[in-house]
Amino acid sequence: MATANVSEDGKQITFTTFQQLYCSPDLTAGIQGQLTFISILNAFLSITAFLGNTLILVALRNESSLHPPSKLLLTSLATADLCVGLTVEPLVVAFLVTIVNEQWNTCRYIYEVASTTGFILGAVSLWILNAISVDRLLALMLGLRYKQVVTLKRTYLIIITIWIVSTVSATAVKFFWNSPSWLWFGIIVVSLSLVISTFSYTKIFFTLRHHQSQVEDHVQQPPQSNQLQIARYRKAVSTALCLQFTLVACYLPYVIVVTLLAHTKLSSSVSLAISYTFTLVFLNSSLNPILYCWKIEEVGQAVKDTIRQVLSC
Repeated sequence: MATANVSEDGKQITFTTFQQLYCSPDLTAGIQGQLTFISILNAFLSITAFLGNTLILVALRNESSLHPPSKLLLTSLATADLCVGLTVEPLVVAFLVTIVNEQWNTCRYIYEVASTTGFILGAVSLWILNAISVDRLLALMLGLRYKQVVTLKRTYLIIITIWIVSTVSATAVKFFWNSPSWLWFGIIVVSLSLVISTFSYTKIFFTLRHHQSQVEDHVQQPPQSNQLQIARYRKAVSTALCLQFTLVACYLPYVIVVTLLAHTKLSSSVSLAISYTFTLVFLNSSLNPILYCWKIEEVGQAVKDTIRQVLSC
């Protein structure tokens, strides 16, 4: 395992793993108050992520206007966000509480479980968003062949593969590689995910722009059915882009801090920065249900109907 040094009062203290670096009185002294605030914030986000994504799953189940494979991808993303609120964020709250109470042995155990689970669900969310971007690209490029190529069975296979690969890779990297390798693996996964999604949406943008220029070159207006189909497609792409941009905004600060961590000594300020940035990552799971309701009218209406039914009961 790689080692890292922390300097305090001229002394060099060597730790062998990242969790030992975090679960250390030398690195958390003086920031217990802020860690308590972060734990309360994560507890709140855990509740909002659980309730929000539960409503979305109920709404998607009752929604029939969405194309089944696209609906399945959104359902899978909501499921991953639900698992974040149900498992990872409570573990993070417990992790922070052990730091505040200086329960260092328990802190290390909880860190291992929380970090591995968070890594798995984070990878699942990233790859499902990639699948959504590719799905939108295929819908544009294949046209009438889209429903023949992108079937429900193939989508199930892709989602199962995403979950298996994310679980196996996260577990393997976490327990068989050293800590710096694990951090760099996460950076590579995020970077590759951004490359794929950026390529897909860039291709979509230029294809739609080319299509628009072709329409403007013809005096005769295209059939109303085609106009309606293009409008629905652009709306679906807009929803996917909002989900992608939100994820990037939530993940990017954490990636930056982790990248800097690979080249600097850990300190109390860095530990605090990591705590705030991984809270921002978890915020993504609470924001996605809001985006669903805002960008997909059918889902928003289904959520409203579900809430009315619950309140009437």
